[in-house]
Amino acid sequence: MCVRGILLLCGLAASGVLQASGIRIYTAGDVEAVNGTDVRLKCTFQSSSAINPDVISISWSFRPLKPGREESVFHYQQKPYPPIEGIFRRRITWAGDVMGGDASIIIQEVKFTYNGTYMCQVKNPPDVHGTVGEIRLRVVTTASFSELLLLAFAVGGGIAVVVLLLIIIVSCRRCKRKRQRREGEVEAPRKEKKDPTVCHPMRAIHLYLSQTSIEIDSSDGMISDPSTKDSSSSSEGPSSDDDSSEDDMGSD
Repeated sequence: MCVRGILLLCGLAASGVLQASGIRIYTAGDVEAVNGTDVRLKCTFQSSSAINPDVISISWSFRPLKPGREESVFHYQQKPYPPIEGIFRRRITWAGDVMGGDASIIIQEVKFTYNGTYMCQVKNPPDVHGTVGEIRLRVVTTASFSELLLLAFAVGGGIAVVVLLLIIIVSCRRCKRKRQRREGEVEAPRKEKKDPTVCHPMRAIHLYLSQTSIEIDSSDGMISDPSTKDSSSSSEGPSSDDDSSEDDMGSD
Protein backbone atom coordinates (compact mmCIF):
# COMPACT_ATOMS: atom_id res chain seq x y z
CA MET A 1 0.00 0.00 0.00
CA CYS A 2 2.84 2.35 0.87
CA VAL A 3 4.59 1.52 -2.38
CA ARG A 4 1.46 2.38 -4.35
CA GLY A 5 1.14 5.73 -2.54
CA ILE A 6 4.76 6.58 -3.27
CA LEU A 7 4.34 5.68 -6.91
CA LEU A 8 1.16 7.81 -7.12
CA LEU A 9 2.91 10.82 -5.63
CA CYS A 10 5.84 10.40 -8.02
CA GLY A 11 3.47 10.22 -10.96
CA LEU A 12 1.63 13.38 -9.89
CA ALA A 13 4.91 15.23 -9.43
CA ALA A 14 6.11 14.10 -12.85
CA SER A 15 2.86 15.30 -14.46
CA GLY A 16 3.22 18.76 -12.85
CA VAL A 17 0.17 18.61 -10.58
CA LEU A 18 2.21 19.01 -7.41
CA GLN A 19 4.91 21.15 -8.97
CA ALA A 20 5.07 24.57 -7.32
CA SER A 21 7.74 27.05 -8.25
CA GLY A 22 8.27 30.24 -6.25
CA ILE A 23 7.09 33.54 -7.63
CA ARG A 24 9.94 35.90 -8.53
CA ILE A 25 9.80 39.47 -7.25
CA TYR A 26 12.11 42.31 -8.35
CA THR A 27 12.53 45.63 -6.50
CA ALA A 28 14.74 48.70 -6.81
CA GLY A 29 16.62 48.02 -3.55
CA ASP A 30 17.64 51.45 -2.22
CA VAL A 31 15.55 54.51 -3.07
CA GLU A 32 16.18 58.13 -2.13
CA ALA A 33 13.51 60.86 -2.12
CA VAL A 34 13.45 64.54 -1.21
CA ASN A 35 11.22 65.55 1.65
CA GLY A 36 7.79 66.68 0.41
CA THR A 37 8.02 65.04 -3.02
CA ASP A 38 6.34 61.96 -4.48
CA VAL A 39 8.27 58.72 -4.86
CA ARG A 40 7.46 55.57 -6.81
CA LEU A 41 8.27 52.24 -5.18
CA LYS A 42 8.78 49.88 -8.09
CA CYS A 43 7.97 46.20 -7.66
CA THR A 44 7.63 43.72 -10.54
CA PHE A 45 7.02 39.99 -10.50
CA GLN A 46 7.08 36.87 -12.64
CA SER A 47 4.85 33.88 -12.01
CA SER A 48 5.14 30.36 -13.38
CA SER A 49 1.33 30.21 -13.51
CA ALA A 50 -0.97 32.26 -15.66
CA ILE A 51 -1.98 35.47 -13.94
CA ASN A 52 -5.56 35.35 -12.76
CA PRO A 53 -6.80 38.87 -11.94
CA ASP A 54 -9.58 37.44 -9.76
CA VAL A 55 -7.32 35.63 -7.30
CA ILE A 56 -3.97 37.43 -7.44
CA SER A 57 -3.19 39.52 -4.36
CA ILE A 58 -0.52 42.14 -3.61
CA SER A 59 0.46 43.35 -0.16
CA TRP A 60 2.77 46.20 0.90
CA SER A 61 3.98 46.63 4.46
CA PHE A 62 6.32 49.05 6.21
CA ARG A 63 9.01 48.49 8.85
CA PRO A 64 10.42 51.73 10.33
CA LEU A 65 14.08 52.35 11.06
CA LYS A 66 13.40 52.73 14.72
CA PRO A 67 12.18 49.70 16.60
CA GLY A 68 8.47 49.32 16.13
CA ARG A 69 5.79 47.15 14.67
CA GLU A 70 5.19 46.63 10.98
CA GLU A 71 2.39 48.61 9.44
CA SER A 72 0.20 47.73 6.47
CA VAL A 73 0.70 50.20 3.64
CA PHE A 74 -1.39 48.89 0.75
CA HIS A 75 -3.38 45.87 -0.42
CA TYR A 76 -4.67 44.84 -3.83
CA GLN A 77 -7.14 42.09 -4.72
CA GLN A 78 -9.29 42.69 -7.78
CA LYS A 79 -9.05 46.40 -6.91
CA PRO A 80 -6.72 48.63 -4.86
CA TYR A 81 -7.30 49.10 -1.13
CA PRO A 82 -5.30 52.07 0.18
CA PRO A 83 -4.93 52.47 3.96
CA ILE A 84 -7.78 54.20 5.75
CA GLU A 85 -5.77 54.98 8.88
CA GLY A 86 -2.19 55.34 10.08
CA ILE A 87 0.66 57.53 8.81
CA PHE A 88 0.03 56.49 5.19
CA ARG A 89 -3.61 57.50 5.09
CA ARG A 90 -4.37 59.33 1.81
CA ARG A 91 -0.73 59.08 0.82
CA ILE A 92 -0.63 55.85 -1.23
CA THR A 93 -1.63 55.59 -4.91
CA TRP A 94 -1.78 52.42 -6.99
CA ALA A 95 0.65 52.60 -9.94
CA GLY A 96 0.85 48.97 -11.03
CA ASP A 97 -0.64 46.60 -13.58
CA VAL A 98 -1.21 43.04 -12.43
CA MET A 99 -1.56 41.67 -15.97
CA GLY A 100 1.75 43.29 -16.86
CA GLY A 101 3.51 41.93 -13.78
CA ASP A 102 3.74 45.33 -12.09
CA ALA A 103 2.89 45.83 -8.39
CA SER A 104 4.28 49.35 -7.93
CA ILE A 105 2.83 52.06 -5.69
CA ILE A 106 3.41 55.81 -5.25
CA ILE A 107 3.89 57.54 -1.91
CA GLN A 108 2.81 61.17 -2.05
CA GLU A 109 4.63 63.93 -0.17
CA VAL A 110 7.08 61.75 1.70
CA LYS A 111 8.12 62.71 5.22
CA PHE A 112 11.11 61.82 7.36
CA THR A 113 8.93 59.41 9.31
CA TYR A 114 8.67 57.34 6.12
CA ASN A 115 12.30 56.28 6.39
CA GLY A 116 12.46 52.52 6.58
CA THR A 117 11.96 49.28 4.68
CA TYR A 118 8.97 48.59 2.43
CA MET A 119 8.09 45.00 1.64
CA CYS A 120 6.24 43.84 -1.47
CA GLN A 121 4.56 40.41 -1.50
CA VAL A 122 2.65 38.89 -4.44
CA LYS A 123 0.54 35.71 -4.47
CA ASN A 124 -0.86 34.22 -7.64
CA PRO A 125 -2.47 30.86 -6.72
CA PRO A 126 -1.31 28.20 -7.11
CA ASP A 127 1.99 30.12 -7.23
CA VAL A 128 2.07 31.45 -3.69
CA HIS A 129 5.60 30.66 -2.60
CA GLY A 130 8.52 32.95 -3.10
CA THR A 131 10.66 35.63 -1.55
CA VAL A 132 9.42 39.02 -0.44
CA GLY A 133 10.77 42.06 -2.25
CA GLU A 134 12.26 44.83 -0.10
CA ILE A 135 12.91 48.53 -0.75
CA ARG A 136 14.87 50.72 1.65
CA LEU A 137 13.61 54.31 1.44
CA ARG A 138 15.71 57.23 2.62
CA VAL A 139 14.08 60.66 2.84
CA VAL A 140 16.55 63.56 2.57
CA THR A 141 16.35 67.35 2.74
CA THR A 142 17.86 68.00 -0.71
CA ALA A 143 18.71 65.87 -3.68
CA SER A 144 22.09 64.18 -3.71
CA PHE A 145 24.89 65.23 -6.05
CA SER A 146 24.38 62.17 -8.25
CA GLU A 147 20.70 63.01 -8.77
CA LEU A 148 21.52 66.65 -9.51
CA LEU A 149 24.19 65.57 -11.95
CA LEU A 150 21.78 63.16 -13.62
CA LEU A 151 19.16 65.92 -13.84
CA ALA A 152 21.70 68.32 -15.34
CA PHE A 153 22.72 65.75 -17.93
CA ALA A 154 19.07 65.11 -18.79
CA VAL A 155 18.29 68.82 -19.22
CA GLY A 156 21.49 69.48 -21.13
CA GLY A 157 20.90 66.50 -23.37
CA GLY A 158 17.38 67.67 -24.14
CA ILE A 159 18.60 71.17 -25.02
CA ALA A 160 21.36 69.74 -27.20
CA VAL A 161 18.87 67.58 -29.09
CA VAL A 162 16.59 70.58 -29.70
CA VAL A 163 19.51 72.73 -30.92
CA LEU A 164 20.71 69.94 -33.19
CA LEU A 165 17.24 69.56 -34.69
CA LEU A 166 17.04 73.31 -35.32
CA ILE A 167 20.44 73.30 -37.03
CA ILE A 168 19.40 70.40 -39.25
CA ILE A 169 16.12 72.13 -40.18
CA VAL A 170 17.86 75.44 -41.01
CA SER A 171 20.53 73.66 -43.06
CA CYS A 172 17.91 71.75 -45.03
CA ARG A 173 16.02 74.96 -45.78
CA ARG A 174 19.19 76.70 -46.98
CA CYS A 175 20.11 73.79 -49.22
CA LYS A 176 16.59 73.79 -50.66
CA ARG A 177 16.75 77.52 -51.40
CA LYS A 178 20.15 77.20 -53.10
CA ARG A 179 18.86 74.35 -55.21
CA GLN A 180 15.81 76.37 -56.27
CA ARG A 181 18.01 79.32 -57.19
CA ARG A 182 20.28 77.15 -59.31
CA GLU A 183 17.34 75.60 -61.09
CA GLY A 184 15.90 79.06 -61.75
CA GLU A 185 19.18 80.31 -63.22
CA VAL A 186 19.37 77.34 -65.56
CA GLU A 187 15.78 77.69 -66.76
CA ALA A 188 15.74 81.50 -67.11
CA PRO A 189 16.62 82.77 -70.67
CA ARG A 190 19.86 84.59 -71.02
CA LYS A 191 19.40 88.29 -71.60
CA GLU A 192 21.55 90.14 -74.17
CA LYS A 193 24.07 92.41 -72.58
CA LYS A 194 23.92 96.01 -73.80
CA ASP A 195 26.96 98.18 -74.30
CA PRO A 196 26.61 101.11 -71.89
CA THR A 197 28.72 103.32 -74.20
CA VAL A 198 26.26 103.04 -77.11
CA CYS A 199 23.66 105.76 -77.13
CA HIS A 200 20.13 105.24 -78.28
CA PRO A 201 19.32 107.20 -81.53
CA MET A 202 16.29 108.83 -79.96
CA ARG A 203 18.37 110.03 -77.02
CA ALA A 204 21.30 111.33 -79.11
CA ILE A 205 22.19 115.04 -78.82
CA HIS A 206 22.84 116.71 -82.19
CA LEU A 207 25.76 119.14 -82.10
CA TYR A 208 26.11 121.94 -84.68
CA LEU A 209 29.60 123.26 -85.41
CA SER A 210 29.86 126.87 -86.33
CA GLN A 211 32.87 128.35 -88.17
CA THR A 212 34.22 131.64 -86.82
CA SER A 213 36.77 133.71 -88.77
CA ILE A 214 38.72 136.79 -87.70
CA GLU A 215 39.37 139.59 -90.24
CA ILE A 216 42.50 141.77 -89.92
CA ASP A 217 42.68 145.16 -91.55
CA SER A 218 46.13 145.58 -93.02
CA SER A 219 45.92 149.38 -93.11
CA ASP A 220 45.85 150.04 -89.40
CA GLY A 221 46.52 146.56 -88.00
CA MET A 222 43.25 146.52 -86.12
CA ILE A 223 41.29 143.39 -85.68
CA SER A 224 37.76 143.68 -86.93
CA ASP A 225 34.75 142.04 -85.36
CA PRO A 226 34.63 138.33 -85.86
CA SER A 227 32.23 137.16 -88.49
CA THR A 228 30.47 133.90 -88.34
CA LYS A 229 30.00 131.96 -91.49
CA ASP A 230 27.12 129.69 -91.35
CA SER A 231 26.86 126.74 -93.60
CA SER A 232 23.66 128.21 -94.99
CA SER A 233 25.32 131.55 -95.94
CA SER A 234 28.26 129.85 -97.52
CA SER A 235 25.94 127.79 -99.56
CA GLU A 236 24.06 130.93 -100.67
CA GLY A 237 27.26 132.75 -101.75
CA PRO A 238 28.20 130.59 -104.65
CA SER A 239 24.62 130.64 -105.92
CA SER A 240 24.69 134.52 -106.24
CA ASP A 241 27.98 134.42 -108.13
CA ASP A 242 26.54 131.90 -110.48
CA ASP A 243 23.56 134.17 -111.12
CA SER A 244 25.82 137.18 -111.94
CA SER A 245 27.90 135.14 -114.31
CA GLU A 246 24.78 133.90 -116.01
CA ASP A 247 23.58 137.58 -116.44
CA ASP A 248 26.92 138.61 -118.01
CA MET A 249 26.71 135.77 -120.46
CA GLY A 250 23.17 136.79 -121.38
CA SER A 251 24.24 140.41 -122.01
CA ASP A 252 27.05 139.27 -124.23
